[in-house]
Amino acid sequence: MDYASTYKLAQDIRDSEEYKTYHGLKESVMAEETTAALIKEYRKLQMTLQMTAMSGQTADAETMQRFSGISTLLFSKQEVSSFLMAEMRLQQVLGDIFKIVTEAADVDMSIPGLER
Repeated sequence: MDYASTYKLAQDIRDSEEYKTYHGLKESVMAEETTAALIKEYRKLQMTLQMTAMSGQTADAETMQRFSGISTLLFSKQEVSSFLMAEMRLQQVLGDIFKIVTEAADVDMSIPGLER
């Protein structure tokens, strides 16, 4: 396997507008200790809710309320909202790349019960 294409893809990702926007905002947003802690908690709760949904269960009201409150707080700050949206766009790009690569390798990476 020739990894030159892989390193080229890595550079293309770093040169992408999605990557530059995300990393441009990340440094300033994460420099604020309270905001960084809230983002960490937001991600943790987001993952918990996603895993709960994937298992076919319903999240408890306290977790939902906490996630909603932190989401509202974070998205009310323009710079933080822009950062989180940039993060979502970059994740979408990376997800698309992963899908293309796994399809090229003819590897089924779907999660049983979640096929669309």
